[in-house]
Amino acid sequence: MNTNDLFLELKQKLDGDVYTDNVQKVIYATDASSYREIPQAVCKPRNKADIRQIIDFAREHKTSVIPRAGGTSLAGQVVGKGIVIDVSKYMNRIIELNVDERWVIVEPGVNLTELNMYLAPHGLQFGPETSTANRCCIGGMVGNNSCGLHSLIYGSARDHILEADCILSDGSDVVFKTLNTEEFLAKCNDKHDSLETRIYKNLYETLSNTNNQENIRNEYPAPTVKRRNNGYAIDILLETDPFTKNGEPINVCKLLAGSEGTLAFTTQIKLNLIPLPPKHKGLVCAHFNSLQEAYLGNLVALKHNPGAIELMDDIIMNCTKENIEQRKNRFFVQGDPKAMLMIEFARDTEEEIHRIAQNLEKDFRKAGLGYHFPLVLGNDMIKRVWALRTAGLGLLSNIAGDRQSTTVIEDTAVAPDYLPDYMKEFDEILAKYGLSCVKYAHIATGEIHLRPLLNLKDEADVQLYHTIAKEIAALVKKYKGSLSGEHGDGRLRGEFIPFMLGEANYQLIKKLKQTWDPDNILNPGKIVDTPPITENLRYLIGETKKIDTTFDFSETKGFLRAIEKCNGTGDCRKSVLIGGSMCPTYMATKDEDKTTRGRANVLREFLTRSDKSNPFDHEEIYNILDLCISCKACKAECPSNVDMAKFKAEFLQHYYEIHGIPLRTRLIAYLPQLNRLGRPFRGLTNFIMETNTLKKAIGFAPERNLPKLSKLSLRKWYTKPRSSSGLSKGKVYLFADEFTNENESDIGIKAILLLNKLGYEVEIPKHRESGRTYLSKGLVKTAKGIATKNIQQLTELVSDSTPLIGIEPSAILSFRDEYPELVDDQFKDKAKELAKNTFLFDEFIASEFEKGKIDQSLFTEATQAIKLHGHCQQKAIASTASTKTMLEIPKNYIVSEIPSGCCGMAGSFGYEKEHYELSQKIGELVLFPAVREAQQQEIISAPGTSCRHQILEGTGRKVLHPVEVLYDALS
Repeated sequence: MNTNDLFLELKQKLDGDVYTDNVQKVIYATDASSYREIPQAVCKPRNKADIRQIIDFAREHKTSVIPRAGGTSLAGQVVGKGIVIDVSKYMNRIIELNVDERWVIVEPGVNLTELNMYLAPHGLQFGPETSTANRCCIGGMVGNNSCGLHSLIYGSARDHILEADCILSDGSDVVFKTLNTEEFLAKCNDKHDSLETRIYKNLYETLSNTNNQENIRNEYPAPTVKRRNNGYAIDILLETDPFTKNGEPINVCKLLAGSEGTLAFTTQIKLNLIPLPPKHKGLVCAHFNSLQEAYLGNLVALKHNPGAIELMDDIIMNCTKENIEQRKNRFFVQGDPKAMLMIEFARDTEEEIHRIAQNLEKDFRKAGLGYHFPLVLGNDMIKRVWALRTAGLGLLSNIAGDRQSTTVIEDTAVAPDYLPDYMKEFDEILAKYGLSCVKYAHIATGEIHLRPLLNLKDEADVQLYHTIAKEIAALVKKYKGSLSGEHGDGRLRGEFIPFMLGEANYQLIKKLKQTWDPDNILNPGKIVDTPPITENLRYLIGETKKIDTTFDFSETKGFLRAIEKCNGTGDCRKSVLIGGSMCPTYMATKDEDKTTRGRANVLREFLTRSDKSNPFDHEEIYNILDLCISCKACKAECPSNVDMAKFKAEFLQHYYEIHGIPLRTRLIAYLPQLNRLGRPFRGLTNFIMETNTLKKAIGFAPERNLPKLSKLSLRKWYTKPRSSSGLSKGKVYLFADEFTNENESDIGIKAILLLNKLGYEVEIPKHRESGRTYLSKGLVKTAKGIATKNIQQLTELVSDSTPLIGIEPSAILSFRDEYPELVDDQFKDKAKELAKNTFLFDEFIASEFEKGKIDQSLFTEATQAIKLHGHCQQKAIASTASTKTMLEIPKNYIVSEIPSGCCGMAGSFGYEKEHYELSQKIGELVLFPAVREAQQQEIISAPGTSCRHQILEGTGRKVLHPVEVLYDALS
C-alpha cells in the first residue's frame, strides 16, 4: 500500500482533515526558525479521538507526529518529517471558567490574546504574555514554557499549569496534576504495568538517587536564573516532595512545560489565573551613555520592584530617526543615548508611580549611572514607547540582501548579577569573528536578545553559525545560565544539551524520553538525539537565483529575497477578534494556506527548488495565490512589510506568458476600455450586464449585480476647468479614475462641486486610467505602460501647489504605491515626485481644514452619526484618519470606524463565482453585522466602490462615499 492510500485510510477514521498534497506539506515544512523539513502529511484534528487515531497510526506505521499550534517557534520545534498535527483550527475552545477559584480549562489551540479578552471582564488574566500573543496558542506556550514581558513577576507558563489531560505515546489517557507524596508513591507502585506507571517509576528512580540529585543541582542552570528552558525540567521536579521534602507537592505538568511535545500530546489544559494588573502604569525611560551602564542600571532598577525592564540599544533607536512614522514616538528621547532601560511600574495610583520614579532617579544618580530619566504615563503614551522599540526591530529585519539577523544565540539567560561580565565576554567572542549584534529585550530576568547578521546561504557563515553557537554555549555554562531562556531547545540548541547539562544528566533525560516514548513517536529530534544545528536549514547553499521581473525589486536585491523577508513569525494569523486587516481569507477560514506566511512558503519553495526550466510554471503557486485578495494589509501590518499583492501580480504576469491569459481575466483587466466601448449603447450594455447568461459565460456569481454605466460619464459632464465661487484658494487636478468616470460619475460631480464651493479651482487633466484593473489581474506589463503614460502626462502639471487628488482609493494610491516600483529607471524620480503630490480626496480636504482654509460654517449644524468602513489599500498605504477628519468637519457629525478588515469584495474577487461564498464569509466577520446593527438614521460610508457594492448586497443598506456625505452636509 502506498503512502497516499495509507493516509486515505487514516482520513476515513478522522472527523478532522488530512492533507498529503505537496503544497500543504511545503507550507508546514517551516516555522519561524531557520529550519525546513518536508513532513509526510498534515492533520487538523477536531477532537481528542482524532489525535488518538493519529498517534495509533504513527505507532503502527513507524512514523512520528509533530504537535503544532501557531507555528511561531524560533528553534525549529514544529519542523519534522513525520505527521504535523495542527490543533489551531478546530481544537480552540475555552471549556470552563471558574472565577472564584481563578482557573480556566482550555484546548491547546486557544489563542492567548483571545483568552485574555475572554477573561478581562472577570478581572482576570493568564499571566505569561509573549510578544506573539496575538497569534500564538496555549498549547505552544506550554510546550515551549513561554515567558513574556512581565516574567519578572508572572514567571513562565510552567508556573501556571494546574492540570493537563494528555494522550501518551501508546494511545492511553492520563491526567497530570498536583499529587501529595502518598498519591505520587501510589502512582509509582500501581500493580498495572501501564505506561503511566512506568513514567512515575522512572521519575522516582531518577530523582531519589543522591548521585543524580547532586549532578542535577551542579549542572543545571542556577536557581537564580528565572528563565530556563534547557532540556527536561527534572531540576524543577527535584525541588518538590517527595525528593526535597520542602512542602511543595509534585506536579508532572511542570515537566511537560518546555518538553516541546516530545513526551505527551496535551488535549486540555487547566490554567491558574491572576488578577489584572493595577489600573495605573508608568515607564521610567532611563538614558545611559553605555551599555555597561545599562547592565548595572538594571540591578539598581530591580530593587524598586518593577513589573518589567526592557533594554533598547542605540542601533535600534537610530533606526527610528529617519522613519517618518516613528519620529513622533521619539518624544521622550533626549540626546543620543547608547542604551535605554524602559522600566515599568503598575500601581493603584499615579502618586505611587511618581514617588517610585523619583526614588529610582535618586538611586541612579547616586550610583553615577545615566543622565536622563523621563517618566511616561498614560496608556497611549506608553504604547508609543513600546512601538518605538518594536519598530526599530522591524526596520532592522528589512536589511536588503542575504545577511540577516539570525536566531542562533538570541535566547541566552544568566542571573542579572552576572550580566555585566557575561556581556563583556560575549562581545569579545563576536568581535573575534568580526561580528556585532543589536541588544534588546528582557534584561530584568537576565535575558537579552542577541542576533548577529549571518548569511545562511553561504557555507562559511553556516559553519560560523555553528561555531558561534558552540562558543556562546560554553560562555553561558561558565555563568551557570540557560542556553534557552524562553524560545526552547528544538533542533537549534539540542545538540549542545549534553555539554550544557553534563553527560550524566543527558543520559537521565534520554532515559526519561525513552520511558515516555519508547517508539520515538512524539516529535523526535528535539531536546534529545537532535541532529547538528546545520542540518535541514531553510535555505540552499549558493547564490540566490536571479529572476527578471517587471516590478523593481532592487530594494531587496531581487524578487526571491523580497519573498524571503517572510521569516515565519506568523503575524498574518491574527483572528478577527484581535483585529487588523491581515489576512482576510485566513480570518474567515483559519487555514494556514491562506496566510501571507503560507503563500510566501510556497513561492519560496517552488521558485528556488523548481525542476522546471521556468520556475514560474507551477500551478501550485497559481492555486495558492488565487485566494490572496490583494488587500495590501500585509504590506502595512507584517513586521517585514511583505507585499503579497505585489508578488501575486508579478507571478501572474510570468504565469500568463507561459499559459496564456484566461478570458475572464482579460475582460476584468480591460474593463475601462470595454466601458468606453459600451457607453454609446449604454442602455443595451447595462441590460446585458444584468443577465445571468453573461455572468455564467464569464464565470461571475449569479447572485451579484454588476456595476452599471452612469447616465453620463464624468468627463462628458466636465467640459472645462471649474472655477471656485469667490476668491480662489488654489487649483487642484482631479484624477478621473476608471470607476468614478464611467460607473459612479455622480460622486465625481459632487466632488468637483464641493471643491468649487469650498473655494478651489478644479481641472481634470488628460490622463489614462490608473491601471488598477490590470495590476489586480496580473497584467503588469500593460499596467507599466499605463503608469509611464500617466507620469509623462501629469508630471509637468502636478506640484505641491497644484496637487493631484483622487476619489477611488485603489486607483489614486497606485501613484504612491506601485508606480515608483513599476516604471523604468528614467521615470523613477518623476514617479516619486508625482507620488509626493498625489492625495486621496479625503487627505486633501482634511489637510486644508487643519490649515484653517475651510470654513466650518459652510456646513450644517445638524447632528449626524456616521459609521465608516475603511478601504483596505487606504489603510495600508495611507490611513483612514483623514477620512474621519473630513467627515467630522460639520461640527456635529460624529464618526465611528467599523473595526473591519477587508469587506470581502476586493475588486473583482467577490464577483467571481468560485470566490462568492468566501467573499460573503469575510463580509460576515465584522462588517455586515456592524452595518445591520446600525440605526437607520446613521449614515454608512465607505470610500471604496467595491466596498459599497458589497455592503449593499450583503445587508441591503445604501452606502455613501465620504464625498457624498460632505457634499450633502453643505448648508
